[in-house]
Amino acid sequence: MRTAAVAGMVTAGAAVVSLVHTPGAVADPHASAVAPTAMSTSAPAAFSPDSASSVIVKSPVTGSDAADNGDEAADDSAAETTDDTATDDTATDDGATDDGAAADTATQAAQDDAAAQEESAPADKGRGAAYNADGTIVVIDKAEQPKPQPASAEQLDQWINEALDVMKANGIPGSYDGIKSNLIRESSGDPHTINMWDSNAVKNIPSKGLLQVIDPTFEQYHVEGTSTDIYDPVANIVAACNYAADRYGSMDNVNSAY
Repeated sequence: MRTAAVAGMVTAGAAVVSLVHTPGAVADPHASAVAPTAMSTSAPAAFSPDSASSVIVKSPVTGSDAADNGDEAADDSAAETTDDTATDDTATDDGATDDGAAADTATQAAQDDAAAQEESAPADKGRGAAYNADGTIVVIDKAEQPKPQPASAEQLDQWINEALDVMKANGIPGSYDGIKSNLIRESSGDPHTINMWDSNAVKNIPSKGLLQVIDPTFEQYHVEGTSTDIYDPVANIVAACNYAADRYGSMDNVNSAY
């Protein structure tokens, strides 16, 4: 018979069981069981997990630790509340700043508009003219009417002759003498005279210029090609003569206020 040796080890749980079969032993065919020749147990080695599979369990929180954690949470909550309040205050301040800026912008815009209107509105060239806040002329006594400042004879001669040329081109009758006599009576030859005391002034349509024409009459009888400024000497003479021709036939027929 050939002799065989078999050794086995089984590990189960925390114990190690060694089964040793002694070489040379003869199996007894009549034996009902094989009794181990030796058995031993040993304590398992300490478990040391590697870093990849380690599971860290947090230590239980003690009473003092819980209190500290509670204080920290309260501090964090208070800090968040303070931050929120600061944010709200900042938002309120920003809103107030924006409102103030908008108000300043609106005020500046209104001032700019008023300045633009003052610049665009032509100043009245009438000598001594004054106006109320509502745009109406300040009516004065006749004695307070500013004294006229007549133009020179040469200037008057030039303006009348230029006006006659325009009148001739537009079929408006009138003569040099008829024009000059009327403008001397009406304005003393001052192209910037404005009447601030008579009934027209009270109606806020004062008579203006060499031949003392009111704005509505000037606008109605203005002759194209002449200035739209009622104080312009030539434009004033031509419009007045155009009106006189329509109402009296000619300026030559006018010998008094008209």
